[in-house]
Amino acid sequence: MADLLKEMGLAASAAVIVVNFTHPIETIKTNMQLNSNFSMRGFFQAEGASALYKGIGAGYMREAFYTSVKLGLYGPIKKAFGAGDKDAPFVMKFAAGSTAGVLGSFLGNPWDLLKTVQQSSTQRLSLGQQIQIVYKEHGLTGFWRGIVANAVRACVLNGTKMACYDQIKGYTTDVTGWKRNELRTQFLSATATGFCMTCTVSPFDRVRSLMMTQGQGQGQGQGKTYSGFFDCFAQTIKNEGVLSLWRGFFPIWARFAPQATGQLLVFEFLRSLAGLQTL
Repeated sequence: MADLLKEMGLAASAAVIVVNFTHPIETIKTNMQLNSNFSMRGFFQAEGASALYKGIGAGYMREAFYTSVKLGLYGPIKKAFGAGDKDAPFVMKFAAGSTAGVLGSFLGNPWDLLKTVQQSSTQRLSLGQQIQIVYKEHGLTGFWRGIVANAVRACVLNGTKMACYDQIKGYTTDVTGWKRNELRTQFLSATATGFCMTCTVSPFDRVRSLMMTQGQGQGQGQGKTYSGFFDCFAQTIKNEGVLSLWRGFFPIWARFAPQATGQLLVFEFLRSLAGLQTL
């Protein structure tokens, strides 16, 4: 249990450090996903550069609750699935990452929702004020609005992230002769993983943003555009086309690449300081 808590604590620490650098990119990505007419110039003219850090408080809480689980539990779950060896099948590594991601999404959803709402709003409300509004308009269950979309996203994201990182590290060591715990191996693997994540996660990321922000500011049970996760997918494709699911691809990549690289490198570094084995 002590090692498990240590893994989760290290994962949370790594994520909180890295989010300071990636949060502005995510703010741009979220607004681009929700507004087809979004422009950087208009954003800065209307709200200023400080708006890039809207929702950062909720962002910290999200990383503490979500990433601590999805990143910290990957190793233990992988071992529990019998995939602890570096040559274990990719599908087992994906399953371990997906399981950790789904578990983390349930704990992180309230903070994810608050962050997304704050990032997409022109109002500068404090985290406490936003919590009061969500509770007043949607009740306690409102904090888990979009949980299905978020869980599916987390399943695909963390499965891709951890399995690809693990697998690419294996390929890299086989081809180059580098060791798994070398910085260059970790950097190359994490960077490549960021691109893989963007390709697989973008559609689910956009649907999650749409689900979480629907009905905001219209009262409890009001303003629902989508009846559920699949309806949101269907309406988006029908109204905007299939490729619209990848709207904001480059901002997402610009966020995932440094975030995946930063989180994994910092996590590996903290693990080495704590005397834990490399992923």
